[in-house]
Amino acid sequence: MQPLDVVGVRVEMPSNQPIVLLREIGGERYLPIWIGAVEATAIAFAQQGVVPARPMTHDLMRDLLSALEAELSQIRITELREGVFYALLVFTSGVEVSARPSDAIALALRTGTPIFGADDVLEAAGIVIPDEQEDEVEKFIEFLDQISPEDFGAGS
Repeated sequence: MQPLDVVGVRVEMPSNQPIVLLREIGGERYLPIWIGAVEATAIAFAQQGVVPARPMTHDLMRDLLSALEAELSQIRITELREGVFYALLVFTSGVEVSARPSDAIALALRTGTPIFGADDVLEAAGIVIPDEQEDEVEKFIEFLDQISPEDFGAGS
């Protein structure tokens, strides 16, 4: 398992499909995962510190965990099977719960839980961006700094 940071979310053109981009900490691989618009909005809200008037689903999940005194120890992106990514929510109690990576990432950002990617997932789907393309990554990060959750079409 390799530790990952969330770079951000964006809409991939021309398919108009949101992706979340993760970066290997201490490594050179990036892991793009295609996600839904609602999850993209949830991740963008968390990254930007947006607090909605009423809790969104992932805020509710965070609040439930807190109320039940159940603490997440880590999020693991465990598998890539037939183009579908799988994740686990790992609790300090040892309990593991299957989750979509997008939901797990949205929850991790709200709880400060570290995210890890399985070595075989990073080998299969990770991309190395050559030094000469690092400028493109910087442009992507700048884009992420300027985008708002409303850009993903989730109005409420």
